[in-house]
Amino acid sequence: MSPVRQYEDASLSPQARVEDLLPRLAVEDKVGLLYHAHSALVDPESRDPYGRGPVAPLIRDRRITAYLVQGAGTGREVARLHNQLQRIAAEHPLRIPVVLSTDPRHSTSDNPLTANASGAFSRWPEPLGLAAIGSADTVEEFADVARREYLAAGIRVALHPQLDLATEPRWARIIHTFGEDAALTGRLGVAYIRGFQGPALGPDSVATMAKHFPGGGPQKDGLDPHFADGREQVYPGRRFEHHLAPFTAAVEVGVAQMMPYYGMPVGTEYEEVGFAFNKGVVTGLLRERLGFDGIVCTDFGVVTGYGEVFPAKAWGVEHLTPSERLVKLLDAGVDQFGGETGTDLLLDLVKTGQITEARLDTSVRRILRERFQLGLFDNRRYVDEGAADRIVGSAAFREAGSRAQRASLTLLTNGTDDTPVLPAAKGALVYAEGVDPAAFDGYATLVDTPEDADLAVLRVDAPSYHDPARGFLGSMHKGSLDFPTDRAAHLADVASRVPTVLDVRLERPAILTQLTGAAALIGSYGTEDREFVEVVFGDGEPLGSLPFDLPRSMAAVEAGRTDVPFDTADPLFRFGHGLRYRPYT
Repeated sequence: MSPVRQYEDASLSPQARVEDLLPRLAVEDKVGLLYHAHSALVDPESRDPYGRGPVAPLIRDRRITAYLVQGAGTGREVARLHNQLQRIAAEHPLRIPVVLSTDPRHSTSDNPLTANASGAFSRWPEPLGLAAIGSADTVEEFADVARREYLAAGIRVALHPQLDLATEPRWARIIHTFGEDAALTGRLGVAYIRGFQGPALGPDSVATMAKHFPGGGPQKDGLDPHFADGREQVYPGRRFEHHLAPFTAAVEVGVAQMMPYYGMPVGTEYEEVGFAFNKGVVTGLLRERLGFDGIVCTDFGVVTGYGEVFPAKAWGVEHLTPSERLVKLLDAGVDQFGGETGTDLLLDLVKTGQITEARLDTSVRRILRERFQLGLFDNRRYVDEGAADRIVGSAAFREAGSRAQRASLTLLTNGTDDTPVLPAAKGALVYAEGVDPAAFDGYATLVDTPEDADLAVLRVDAPSYHDPARGFLGSMHKGSLDFPTDRAAHLADVASRVPTVLDVRLERPAILTQLTGAAALIGSYGTEDREFVEVVFGDGEPLGSLPFDLPRSMAAVEAGRTDVPFDTADPLFRFGHGLRYRPYT
């Protein structure tokens, strides 16, 4: 039986289907399409653990059909949510499908506001670890695995890759970048997008949303624009164009969506307002100069925010009302409002003539076109919940992630050329801190004191500082890159008593100057304990190279120019440094 309505005919082009569906939409439908809300892994008819109301009324009453899925879960749990939301959306006569999105969920990150816990999904090194490996093939392999897991679970938009350049070493978001080098970031970003989207956006694709346009790295003093004290992006070295380069490469390869950052440019040719509000950036730079015609979605919470503790990130336009912010966002060229649910505000603007329905149509066309391309109106509307459990976190995908975790480890020092410490001899007596004891099974015998050991193996996090006044939100990793004096003294003390292997989880470029007394120094970026121990004892080799400079001192960091790569004087270890076992074995 032939479809009754042309837009339901899968043989037609996405554009033809859009043009048939568009005049059938009520203004309420169009408004709802411009919102990208949240959904936790709970019954859509229930409130979620974050205190938000149920999602089902947002679909039925506000016509919102894009949702960022939050929380860890199994493949079946995510797939069940997807199917539940699709069934609710199908109650509408036009059956506009829901699209689910996600922040990164394939690593072991614990940095708040930046990623989801991996749950049942395969575990890989952070993007910074993929950059340490430096292989476009490995990045594309990761992205293809993630694509297949997302597809199985019903996730069709990846709110990544993060193409910002890590030119300000103190910034909290570095762990999800590809490091400090623009050429490496561009090359790996292209591979990442290809792995998720394929050669063209289609039913087997996951659309990628590159962020944070036009580059979120040059944060004044390394503070993050999730908060008002970090709202300024500064360019003392006049390198605005340098930060743009990876995004240009992403547009050229066909990235589907783009997210502007919260920050506002200071001292440039552009208006000093948050990038999403900035017409010169969104329309003039992204759309007209770079030729991007995909979806532009704001970062989450730029219109209304989430209460007093976490107000709207409406930097430079704090004086505007929420309705006035919507007008400015649409005038800038934005298509979707991340994290917002107040459709009544936009409806009122349309009814009062402040926003035309033609302006809504411009964005609705882009949004519907992508959903047709992804097959969501057709045979990709629902997913097989049982298959999701088999595919998500499969043994083959987990092993691929483990290989990459091992390879990403970066060996900074290793004894001397004549007497390397690593790989260590199996069967050694080991004193360990910061490592799960079970990770040493089959490799070493653990002892209680350094004096009883042949080798100490220590794993520590890079320094970060919590702001208790902000509660959970204040735990975003930031601040000085120096180890606290007492912590550095303890590590040096252990290293003075027994040959010590010290691994520092380099979510930011930590200052290791006080720690060079360790017999071997390693940098890691999301390698789990078992994979780490396997490399320490030679069942794997560290193949990583530093994706950024490691500064020698905080004075050097503070003297560096925020937007200029490799601008800290006399770094302790330079970008690209990384030793190998092979010469010794």
